[in-house]
Amino acid sequence: MNANAFRHFYNYHFSENRKIWEGYVVSLSYEQFTQDAKYSHGSVRDQIIHLMNVDDAWFGGLRGVEVAESYEPASSDDREIIRARWDSVEQTIRDYLAKLQDEMLFDKPIKEPEEDKDLVLWQVLLHVANHGTDHRAQLLRLLNDMGVKTTSQDYIFYVYENL
Repeated sequence: MNANAFRHFYNYHFSENRKIWEGYVVSLSYEQFTQDAKYSHGSVRDQIIHLMNVDDAWFGGLRGVEVAESYEPASSDDREIIRARWDSVEQTIRDYLAKLQDEMLFDKPIKEPEEDKDLVLWQVLLHVANHGTDHRAQLLRLLNDMGVKTTSQDYIFYVYENL
């Protein structure tokens, strides 16, 4: 386990987020984008905003900064605004990962909340990426249920394409 491995895995995370956005979300109608779902965080819009907010919150904790209030789904249905916010969150994470060093992986950088104080950095990094995979799978299912033809998000396919 080393910092380069995490940078690589987060490149996969960002790539798959963009595939869902560019491959499916941009072509959805407003109704499809905001259509309520009775599972997890709801609509495609709400799932994406949840994913973005969680990434931002965890990396805020890693950086030792208080992140801005969570972006609320009801505050905007404008996909350009949502995409710009997601791009900003991604860039903040990329900036953090660019400075990541192997010896930092065993630090305990989170001060609050209490339940997270004993987490070591590599555990948080795995959690955030795994959380993203979980919600992308939920999004792919939701899109599939709308009749959108989707593809796999398997990590190995990313590896094959990026050897």
